This record gives sequence, structure tokens and C-alpha cells, in this order.
Amino acid sequence: MSNNKEKLFTEFASPTTQEWLDKIQVDLKGADFNKKLVWRTNEGFNVQPFYRREDVLKLKTPDALPGEFPFVRGNKKDNNSWYVRQNIVVDDPKEANAKALDVLNKGVDSLGFRFHPDNLSADFIETLLEGIYCECVELNFCTCKRRSLELAKLLTSYFEKKGYDKEKIVGSIDWDPMEKIVMSGKDITPILDIAPKLVEALKEYPNFRCITVNAVALNNAGAYIVQELGYALAWGNEYLNRLVEAGVEPTLAARKIKFNMGISENYFMEIAKFRAARLLWAEIVKQYEPKCDCACKMCVNAQTTSYNLTLFDSYVNLLRTQTETMSAALAGVHSIVVTPFDAVYEKPTDFSERIARNQQLLLKEESHFDKVVDPSAGSYYIEELTHSLADVAWKLFLKVEDEGGFLAAIKNGSVQDDINATNEKRHADAAKRKEFILGTNQFPNFTEKAEGKAPIVCHCNCGDDSEATFKAIKASRMAADFEQLRIHTQNSGKAPVAFMLTIGNLAWRQARAQFSSNFLACAGYKIIDNLGFDTVEAGVDAALEAGADIVVLCSSDDEYATYAVPAYQYLNKRAMFIVAGAPACMDDLKAAGIENFIHVKCNVLDTLKEYNEKLGI
Repeated sequence: MSNNKEKLFTEFASPTTQEWLDKIQVDLKGADFNKKLVWRTNEGFNVQPFYRREDVLKLKTPDALPGEFPFVRGNKKDNNSWYVRQNIVVDDPKEANAKALDVLNKGVDSLGFRFHPDNLSADFIETLLEGIYCECVELNFCTCKRRSLELAKLLTSYFEKKGYDKEKIVGSIDWDPMEKIVMSGKDITPILDIAPKLVEALKEYPNFRCITVNAVALNNAGAYIVQELGYALAWGNEYLNRLVEAGVEPTLAARKIKFNMGISENYFMEIAKFRAARLLWAEIVKQYEPKCDCACKMCVNAQTTSYNLTLFDSYVNLLRTQTETMSAALAGVHSIVVTPFDAVYEKPTDFSERIARNQQLLLKEESHFDKVVDPSAGSYYIEELTHSLADVAWKLFLKVEDEGGFLAAIKNGSVQDDINATNEKRHADAAKRKEFILGTNQFPNFTEKAEGKAPIVCHCNCGDDSEATFKAIKASRMAADFEQLRIHTQNSGKAPVAFMLTIGNLAWRQARAQFSSNFLACAGYKIIDNLGFDTVEAGVDAALEAGADIVVLCSSDDEYATYAVPAYQYLNKRAMFIVAGAPACMDDLKAAGIENFIHVKCNVLDTLKEYNEKLGI
């Protein structure tokens, strides 16, 4: 074998960063580099169009090793395997047990059981876990936070009765009272005193966690990545600090905390988020002086977000959840839950749950994502994102600490105000199509009907009907406003017909017709497109013959001065008249009586609501 270590392509000179920038500036032909190519993220930092080795050399993250502090490159050294988790809502323990046994034979190796506290008993646990080998499966449980300590004792009794090895029991109890406070504003702070008792009940089970940080709730409420990350760290630190102050040894306290985090559609940023999360959490735990670095490992269950899921064109949800799952898998999380594509409008079917399972299994069995530890390591781009996210998230963490910690922050409402403001901004951006929702506010399925589908609203208070004491987070999916509009149109019994009156310049009329068709179909209007007309009179006659409620003039800006007014006058208010675009002659057209214009700067949602009102819908 040759020992020649000569590098390839040494005869080519390596261009400097400045040479790259000079070449880019030439190609931009005088356009502003920062405006054209620098990405101004929602996370509070800018992303350059390219990075080089010299950018990464100044960072510390590439020097880390897998399985070693600060765990930025993952908790494992030899593989990237994760648990494939499926959650089951338990109405009947026997039926839930049968379903669990079935999915365990179909690739799942982690189960999440959610049940009402009234069902809790030793018999219930035995029935639920009958035939499940708890040493081979991760088990996760969620019930009323007031009954979680009782649940822990029932589980340990069951495990001891079966003679299981305590080291091999892996799982968690979803105990997170602060989620209730931040999401619903209910004051359940007295329950926080249960935490040390819960840890004590499970201290002999080193791989079973019982204190949870449900930052996924913020993700599902529209939080930006840096908000979810920064608040999750403060959230976890609040629990850790309270446990240590209550006398729990720091190593034990840290090893009992689990993070449930969401995965948004921002592919590379999500990979960086989980890497940055491990890095920062390890540094936080280290300050409590645990007995070993293993306590600094962050255990993350990642769940695909529901914030961007849609009721219409719901199979697009599969594309969303697949890329989200890929982000979490490549980032090296502990377990993943894929939200079924139909979860927003119905109880997931066997089909949708099977698809959700298989989305993970494809990544494991066919793409081998579980074989390589931290495959994104060394990527100049992802390393830079990891560093930048860690920097801004740490600043948010320190801000919360300055307010007195996470509990104090949610009591004074600063966290809720921050997330609600982001949610409102994202809804406003979606209304203007600054944020695209494929199949909903952009490229909708023209012929799709709701057919009785309606968004599912969850009201889970575990019997708690008390008034809210603090501010609450107003969670709503980004597509909800458009869905409500489209369902309202369909339920009216009247399907407005929008007719594209295409005339003049071929390229412009086709582009304008496509834009207008997508615009108006967002409200569920019936679209009739056309190849083109020789005169506006012929176009108007064809529109009226087709029963059009709306006639959209599609042409070039220059030609609108010729076509718009004659078309409007010939139509003579027999249907709504719209001009597609914002031509320079708009003021003149308005003076002639034309009111309606649609273009890229429109608020699509408000415009369609206005049209519905004009059409009597």
C-alpha cells in the first residue's frame, strides 16, 4: 500500500475569502451583498452565504469528541441509534396493551402511555404492561401531575414484582407542572414540592427519568428555535436548582431530568439546535458539581411540531415531518415521536400511525442514520449555526435568570408575552405569505373539500376548572386562519367562481393568472383559467357565460392602461372585478371606479375575508 500522503489538487491555488467576495460582488453587478445574500434569521443573528475553514477554526465545537463533555457531538461514541417512540392514549388498558404489543412487533421500541388519573391502580398497570418485557422497551407515562408520585410507586412495585434489573429499566414519567402554568396560566405551584419525593421514589432506577421539561409546548405554539432552546434551558435549570436546594444530590437530580422538545421545519437550524442544547445543558449541570460528567448528558425526546401541520392537503404533512425527523436523527437525540399527518383533524388512524412509524424506520433501516455518530460534525455551516444558536440562547437564558428564574418569569408573564408575540407575528407573516404554508396559503389544491374535517381542539385540564392566575400562551397552528376561512366558504353553500380574463402579453398574462388562481383558491373559490382572449369584451362574455362571480384581469402593467377600464365598464358590476398586479396607472384605475387589486404586497387573508364579505358569504 502506498504511503504517499500528497494532497490532491495542490497545483491549484486556494482562493482567499476576499477573492471569493470580490467575485461575488462582480456577479451581483452592484447589488448590495448584505441585502441579497445575507440571511437575517428569526433567531437574532445573520447567516453568511458561505463559510470557510478559517471560520470554524475559531470555534470550540469541532474539538469535542462524541460521548465526551460537553456532549455537543452526542451522548454516544459508537453509534447514533435512537428510540422509535409511539404514543398511545389509554381509554381501556386491555385495548392499549393489545395495541402496544402490536406496534412493538412493527418496529417501535419506545411506548408513551397517556391516561386519566381515575384509572390509576395496580391492576391497571398490570393490565397495561402485560406481555411487555420492560427491560427491552423504553416506557413513558403521562397522567395528572398530582398523581405522578402514586404512579411512580405503582411502577416500581410492578418492576420489583417481575424481578426486573433496575439498570435495564429505561423510561420516564412526564411530570412537568410548570408546563401547566406557562400554557394555561393555572397556579399549581404547590405541586412543585412533589419533585424531591418523585426523585426519591425512583432513585434506584438510574435510567428512568421523572422530571420533564416540555419545551415542545412552546414549539407547538409557534416559538422560534432560539426561544424554545433558551427557555428550555431556564426551565430545566429551575427544576435542577429546586431539587438541589431540597437536598437532592446534584448527580441524581440531573439524571432525573428529561427534555421533550419540538422539531420545526428549519432543517439545518434544528440540527444545530439539538447540538447547542447538549452543549449548554452540560455547562449548566457542570456548575452544580456532579460526581461525574455523565450527569451532564442531556436526554431529549424530540417530537415533530404540530404548528405547521395542515388540515387541507394533509399529505404534505408527511414531507414536513420527514425532514423534521431527519434533523433530529442526525442531531443525535434520545428518541423521536413523529406526529401522524392527520392528527390535526381526527384521531390518528392505523394507516397514519403506520406511516409515522415507517418514516423513522426508513431512516434507520434504509438510510442508516443510526450508524454514524454526529455526521454533521465539521460542516462549516452547521458548526457556525451551532455556535451562533448557543450564543443567542445563552443570552436568553441569562435574561430569564436575571428575572429570578423560569418560574418567576412565567409568573410575571414575560415568557408568555414573548411566545404570544412571536405567534402573532408568524400568523401575520403567513397572512401576507411571508411564511409559506404549502397547500394552504401557497399552491392550494383547487378542488379539495373539507368533507366534514374540522380542527381538533384539545381541552385537557385533569379535572382542574380553576381560573387562570397568570398569563397563558395562546397556541394556534399557523394554518388555522386560512383553514377557518376556507371551511367558512365551503359551509356557506356558495362556491364563488373566479374567472381569469387573460389578455395581452403572453408571459405576463400567464404569470398573473397563476398568481391570481393560487391567491383566490386559498379561500376555496372555484378557479377557471384561460389561454387568452383577443378582446376584453370576449373575455367578459365568456366569464358571464361561465357563471363567474369574480373576473380577474390578467395582463402586463403597461397594457392595463388600455384594457382595465374598458373591461370594468363592459362588465358593468355584473361580477366583482379584480386587476392582478399593482400597475403604475393604479391611481387612474381607481379614479375610474376599480377597487380591487391583488399583488405580492397584499395581505392575502384580509383581502379574501373582504371579498367573502362583498360576495355575501
